[in-house]
Amino acid sequence: MDDPTLAAALSDWYAGAARDLPWRRPGTSPYAVLVSEVMLQQTPVARVVPAYAAWLERWPTAAALAADEPGEAVRMWGRLGYPRRALRLHAAACAVVAEHGGELPRTVPELLTLPGVGAYTARAVAAFAFRQRAPVVDTNVRRVVARVVEGVADAAVTARDLALVEALLPQDPEAAAVASIAFMELGAVVCTARAPRCPVCPVADRCAWTLAGQPPLEAPVKRPQGYAGTDRQVRGRLLGVLRDADGPVEADLLAQVWDEPVQRARALDGLVADGLVDPLPDGRYGLPRRAPSAVSG
Repeated sequence: MDDPTLAAALSDWYAGAARDLPWRRPGTSPYAVLVSEVMLQQTPVARVVPAYAAWLERWPTAAALAADEPGEAVRMWGRLGYPRRALRLHAAACAVVAEHGGELPRTVPELLTLPGVGAYTARAVAAFAFRQRAPVVDTNVRRVVARVVEGVADAAVTARDLALVEALLPQDPEAAAVASIAFMELGAVVCTARAPRCPVCPVADRCAWTLAGQPPLEAPVKRPQGYAGTDRQVRGRLLGVLRDADGPVEADLLAQVWDEPVQRARALDGLVADGLVDPLPDGRYGLPRRAPSAVSG
């Protein structure tokens, strides 16, 4: 059901139904779009909005972020989760300053050269910041295409989806960029995974899944891993101590956050290996600092 009018129908719906999100507002810089895309990975919009505003208030440009220590990016990341994203943003900002004069590159191949910028993020920045015809496929977009076009409840994102979604986009770059965010918005607020709002869906009359009687998923849904008692929880507590401290802390202070020494040591070793914590020669631990040879721009 590769209906060429599907993108137009969703774009018309988006024009009146789009959420007012700060990274969508006119005048948002490509750097700010990059910040939003990295923050939104595996994190709900409601948690990202205040963090995004605080981040840009402190570092409104890539140059401002690159000039600061990577540990400050980790500190500012707070409790958004997956804090390595903060280090990737900082590394990308440094590359933007050192290699691109402080301005984000415009093309997908160039964006892919930035540290920590993968295929999805590069295409999202190309589409949403530079208004290019670049297919953007996340779980929301994949769900919409699976249901409306393919007639199945949902499906995992695969490499073939890029060509499938690109075929649905208008040829005009600006119209394609609008359609890309419209697909994503529909999956986020209407065509949701657990409770789709089919009665208000703008393309319900052409949805292959609905016309087929809404067949259930063929594969069982995997339950997300719990958090309590995991190494992730221990890592979060250890990192929380360092974020709240004015400087490096003694190992004894970190020992107080978790009673089980083997798990605590494993979590701390993981943070060090990930570059999120620096072990100092005097036995203390701190947030990462820039290497002496690093180029700050």
